[in-house]
Amino acid sequence: MEEKDLEQQPRDFGINADENAAGTTHLNDLLEEDSITDKLEAELKEQKDKYLRLFAEFDNYRRRTAKENMEIRQTAGKEIIVSLLDVLDDCDRAEKQMENDTDIEHVKEGAMLIFNKLRKTLQSKGLKEMNSANTKFEVEKHEAITEIPVQKEKQKGTVIDEVEKGYYLNDKLIRFAKVVVGK
Repeated sequence: MEEKDLEQQPRDFGINADENAAGTTHLNDLLEEDSITDKLEAELKEQKDKYLRLFAEFDNYRRRTAKENMEIRQTAGKEIIVSLLDVLDDCDRAEKQMENDTDIEHVKEGAMLIFNKLRKTLQSKGLKEMNSANTKFEVEKHEAITEIPVQKEKQKGTVIDEVEKGYYLNDKLIRFAKVVVGK
């Protein structure tokens, strides 16, 4: 073909302006693809924005709860300490009284009043003693310090003596009872 003939023939770039004519891609299809791409990009941008906002909100929540948790830890025992201050004041008064009073019965009576007040104060906060003496040894509640031989078969595997009492706080075990078990 001559150079003139080449110039007159249409060049095939794979794009056809006429959608009815044969060709690999039509201009209308390209326009639709551009609008779909724009929509997808807009949705992606919107999702990124939502993600960033959610992440920031979660980060704020995490910081706020960490701060609240720290404050709770710092003041967790405040209520109990405040309630025990009355008992501490009674101890101070008893100490002064012991310096001046020589009657041992008065000192004993005062000490017993303080001990009872301390027990009642702790009980009002949910503390309960565990009764372990003469009960079956239970690993979930007792810590065996030692075993001693017993003569009665009935006493084997039971708590013979309680060295240190166990305690519950609001029905949750907070200290195991240290006990002597019969074998």
